[in-house]
Amino acid sequence: MADLRSDFVGIKSPNPFWLASAPPTDKEYNVRRAYEAGWGGVVWKTLGMEGPPVVNVNGPRYGAIWGADRRLLGLNNIELITDRPLEVNLREMKAVKRDYPDRALIASIMVPCEEEAWKAILPHVEETGADGIELNFGCPHGMAERGMGSAVGQVPEYIEMVTRWCKQYTRMPVIVKLTPNITNVLYPAEAAKRGGADAVSLINTINSITSVDLDLFAPEPMIDGKGTHGGYCGPAVKPIALNMVAEIARNPETADMPISGIGGVTTWRDAAEFLALGAGNVQVCTAAMTYGFKVVQEMISGLSEYMDDKGMTSVDQLVRRAVPNVTDWNQLNLNYVAKAKIDQDLCISCGRCFAACEDTSHQAIAMSEDRTFSVIDDECVACNLCVNVCPVEDCISMVELAPGTTDPRTGKPVDPNYANWTTHPNNPSATAAE
Repeated sequence: MADLRSDFVGIKSPNPFWLASAPPTDKEYNVRRAYEAGWGGVVWKTLGMEGPPVVNVNGPRYGAIWGADRRLLGLNNIELITDRPLEVNLREMKAVKRDYPDRALIASIMVPCEEEAWKAILPHVEETGADGIELNFGCPHGMAERGMGSAVGQVPEYIEMVTRWCKQYTRMPVIVKLTPNITNVLYPAEAAKRGGADAVSLINTINSITSVDLDLFAPEPMIDGKGTHGGYCGPAVKPIALNMVAEIARNPETADMPISGIGGVTTWRDAAEFLALGAGNVQVCTAAMTYGFKVVQEMISGLSEYMDDKGMTSVDQLVRRAVPNVTDWNQLNLNYVAKAKIDQDLCISCGRCFAACEDTSHQAIAMSEDRTFSVIDDECVACNLCVNVCPVEDCISMVELAPGTTDPRTGKPVDPNYANWTTHPNNPSATAAE
């Protein structure tokens, strides 16, 4: 059986599944139940500085996006950091860590961008026995307007500066949580590394408005007739998160930096994808809020079974496996040719492939009078749209044309040699690129 034990920047946990800093990790009661359910680690809901705690709204805090079957695809969260006193959170963290020494406990922190503020809070966090800290440079609402959260995360110089302070004033590993609300995630990631960060975590939530009430004409969630932007999370953000994780993992300046992957992890397969693209572990929030803490048990068993099937004995063998296969568009093989193929035994004659291809693609699917659908190879460019709209799994597939065979669309034999855009005759810079 695969060994799921995790050692992330020296922080040990029985599996790579951590609960992300969010409402599910706001108090001792929740965290104890999470550990009992099987979570390998918890990032405590973000702590603020001593003094009067922040004030959260006393009304709806979440907007939502649903699929056609009412499955939750994304949440828009307008809740701020913990509104419980710092001393209460610290006391509860210490008690939890005492009773669950084998589980990871990370303190998420957000205080003003002043050296003294960070210097003051770090010793208190250390006293809890926490295994590390996560610097919340990602929250896009409420706290950003106060010069914290994404207001810091969008300025690489600030990231480097605060990270350096934390490395100076604490023995604990420092994880920098990055905002996706930025043009190029490599700039903040490289800044975190320059500041001495032990790891980065990403993505934090995406700035968003999920819906508008068309009777009251206000964004939702609505507080007394008004709405605001919030942080978007859940399955819908996974593609953005995967891309940003991969960018950091394959960037020469940050390739050796450990990554904690966050963003839409709902199943073991999601987690495996993050790990394969460079994450050392994953953090989960929306799935727990949707299905409860025990969702982690399916993640654990699923990942373990997958690794057994692949002959992997440790999580480290999965981490970064897909990174060498992530490349830029100009490096893709332009001599690779494929065609769509429809399995007539599986086809239910719904016609969705025909409608999509006929109206919006390459008119490469024909429909007979008896509603039999077939591919017109002379027109098919293997765009994959038919595969994606087909409601029957594996009914339509893409089949590679063997080198040397003739492509009916171009009338030319498939070239067996690899060639990309840098050498293509249509590229005006091709000669210089050779």
